[in-house]
Amino acid sequence: MMRCIGSLLAVLFLSVLSVFQAGAQVDRIAIGAGSDEDRALQDINSEQDPAKRVAMYQDFIKKFASNPQALAYGNWQLSMAYAGTGDFQKALDYGDKALADSPRNIDILMSQASASVQAKKFAKAMEYSLKGGEVCHSVGKEPKPEGMGQDEFERKLAAEKDSMQETCDYLATSAIGAIAGESNPRTRITYIEKFSAAFPEPKYGDQVSGQVLVTLGQLNDPARLVAFCEKMLASDPNSTLALLMLAGHNLDAGSLPKAISYSQKVIEIAKADAPDADKKSKVSAATAHNTIGWAYLKQEKSAAAIQELRIAAGLAKGQDDQQYARALYGIGFAYAKDNKLSEAREVLTTGSKIPGPMQAMTQDLLLKVNRARAGVK
Repeated sequence: MMRCIGSLLAVLFLSVLSVFQAGAQVDRIAIGAGSDEDRALQDINSEQDPAKRVAMYQDFIKKFASNPQALAYGNWQLSMAYAGTGDFQKALDYGDKALADSPRNIDILMSQASASVQAKKFAKAMEYSLKGGEVCHSVGKEPKPEGMGQDEFERKLAAEKDSMQETCDYLATSAIGAIAGESNPRTRITYIEKFSAAFPEPKYGDQVSGQVLVTLGQLNDPARLVAFCEKMLASDPNSTLALLMLAGHNLDAGSLPKAISYSQKVIEIAKADAPDADKKSKVSAATAHNTIGWAYLKQEKSAAAIQELRIAAGLAKGQDDQQYARALYGIGFAYAKDNKLSEAREVLTTGSKIPGPMQAMTQDLLLKVNRARAGVK
C-alpha cells in the first residue's frame, strides 16, 4: 500500500522531494514504505562514494522500470548528480526523463530550469520556468471540497499559496537569469513578454525593469513598447515602470500632454515627499519630474521647466547619477536659452563632472556657455 514513508530515510527523502499537492495540480512522488524500492533507496543513500551512487541509481531505474514513481525519482537524482559535476547535457536529459513520468513536479522543473541557465540554454530555461510558474500558480485554485466550511477552505488556500511562495520566487529567478543571459534583443523581449504573463505579480516585473528598458531601446520598436506597457498596466494600473516608459515614449514622439499626464501619475504613486519614501520612490519621481521638465522645454516654457527639473535634481541627487545629470543638463539648457549664462555655467559645471551618457553633452554645452560669457564667437 502506498503511504508516506515512515522510516527516517524515507522522511528525509520526502522532505527533499515532495511538493505540497493541491488536488491533482502538482505532482508528488511517493514510494511505498518497506517496498523493494524503499529498501533500494536506503542502500543508495548509505553509499558515500558519489560515483558508486550514480551507478546504483542507474541500476535502480532499470530494476524498477515498471514503476513511474521510482523512475521519476531515480532519473531526477541522476539529473542532479550530473549537474553537480558540470555535465549539464546529461543532467537535462535525465531531468526530462523524470518529467516524462512526473510532468507537474515542481522540484524537477526547478532543477531543470537551474541546469539550463548554467548551461546557457536559455530557451530551455524559459520553458521549464514558465511551466513551473503555471504549476506554482495553480496551487490554491482547486474547488472547495464537499463538507468543508468556507472559512476553513480559505485558510487552506492561503496556507497552500504561502507554502509555494519560495518555489515561485526560485522559478522566477531562473527565468530572469535566462532573460539576462539572452543576447538577441528580439528573443529577449519575447522571453520578457512570456515571463510577465507567467509571473504577473508587480514584484517580478520590477526585477526585469532594467532588461525591459535596455531591450526595447535596442529594438527601437515603439509600437511593441506601447503594447507591452499597456499589458503591464492591465495587470497593474500602478506600474511605475510602464507609466515611465509610456511617458518617455510620448516625450520622444512629441505627444507632450500625454508625457506629462503619465509622469504626473507616477509622481502621485511614488509619494517621494513622504518621510518613509525609499530610493525607488525617489528615483521614479525624479524620472517623472525630469520628463515633465523636458516636455516644458520642448514647449519653450523655461520657467516651468526649471522648476520641474530642480525638483528632479533634488530627488535624484545621491540616488541616481544619470537622472541627476539629466536634470542638471536640462536646467543649464533652459538658463542658456534665456541668456542666463552665469546660472547655466553653475549647474553645467556640476553636471559635467558626472560620468555617463550625459557627460559629453554637458561638457559641450558648458564650453559654449563659457565662450558666450567671454564674448568669444
